[in-house]
Amino acid sequence: MKKTLLVLRHEIITILSRPSFLFAIFGIPIIGSAVFIIAGQLSKGSSAQNILSQLLSSPPTVQVEGYVDQSGIITEIPPSVQPGLLMAFPDETSAKQALDSGKISAYYIIPADYIQNGKVICIRTDFSPLGSSGQSGLLEWILKVNLLGGNTQLASLTNGPTNIQKVSLSTTPQRDENNMLTFFLPYAVTIMFYIIILSTASLLLSSVAKEKENRVMEILMISVTPRQLLTGKIVGLALVGLLQTIAWVGTGRILLARSSTTFNLPIAFQLPPSFLIWGLIFFLLGYAVYASLMAGLGSLVPNLREASQATIVVIFPLIIPMFLINILIEEPNGLASTIMSLFPLTSPVAMMTRLASGDVPLWQTLLAVVLLVLTAIIVVRSVARMFHAQTILSGQPFSRKVFFNALLGKS
Repeated sequence: MKKTLLVLRHEIITILSRPSFLFAIFGIPIIGSAVFIIAGQLSKGSSAQNILSQLLSSPPTVQVEGYVDQSGIITEIPPSVQPGLLMAFPDETSAKQALDSGKISAYYIIPADYIQNGKVICIRTDFSPLGSSGQSGLLEWILKVNLLGGNTQLASLTNGPTNIQKVSLSTTPQRDENNMLTFFLPYAVTIMFYIIILSTASLLLSSVAKEKENRVMEILMISVTPRQLLTGKIVGLALVGLLQTIAWVGTGRILLARSSTTFNLPIAFQLPPSFLIWGLIFFLLGYAVYASLMAGLGSLVPNLREASQATIVVIFPLIIPMFLINILIEEPNGLASTIMSLFPLTSPVAMMTRLASGDVPLWQTLLAVVLLVLTAIIVVRSVARMFHAQTILSGQPFSRKVFFNALLGKS
């Protein structure tokens, strides 16, 4: 036990002595808080905000276009259309001359059989298939109004309801789907937990691989057993990662709580205190799984370079929620989101994203914790079996087959 504590103490001191890690723990929250304070002052309508808005904003570029109505549909221009944006031409020849002279940037031809096929031809001097469509939306609106006899209200309704009033029977405050934070808040949570778990687990891989490469591991094996070494490293780095999690999640929680008065944000965007508790639980369990896998990976690679190249074998499941982040945010209680939040190798990130997106049934959260605990126990025991002197001190190249066989206790 004493030797395990010595390894633990050594890992904590080594990591906390790195300026880069100290900056990650304390510097990033401080910078985030400073940006939050500055943004809060600007949001209060100060003169600085007006100056900043003038510097960052630029007037939109409006290009005049024309149209040739061979169908005779357009008999009036709705009052809501700004004059001069679309110029009418009697024939294609005059429109072509205006285009060549630079008077217009493009023109549309509405064929005589438009009602039969709905076809409109756009002629412009440049080719930009991925660029702006110009005034095509405006022309579409004018055609729609004229086809409906000039009834602008009816034309608006053809695009769907102009105002949908949503009534929720939930007792908890509901978020406005048009608010940017509805997407950005869970997105930021996903990125944060992905970085915290991956960076902390990678420290263990780096520590083991570096000590093998510089042959310090051979000296350590004389005085400590592999299990003492593994336990000390995992627990030591877990405490450091826990400090980072508390700093990041706690700072974010405080800033969101303050945002209700600084930015007048609805209470629905304030994460509950239980979010911090769940964050610590899923971090510790996710770290236990991935740090153990990283340690097993580090015990099999001969140097740090090969360790970095082989990392994708371990972290691939953790990347899946990043690819499917839109599903997790837009459909937090959907089938795919539920599966990812319950599957132990993706749940540390996916469940936190769901918790930041909306309400998650308590039984699903508890089930995810139980499955993650069982997985962590199995993985830690499996890695402990492969973490022996013969494996650690060997210099054989990394092999996926050897890694998974060792993890399953087949070698």
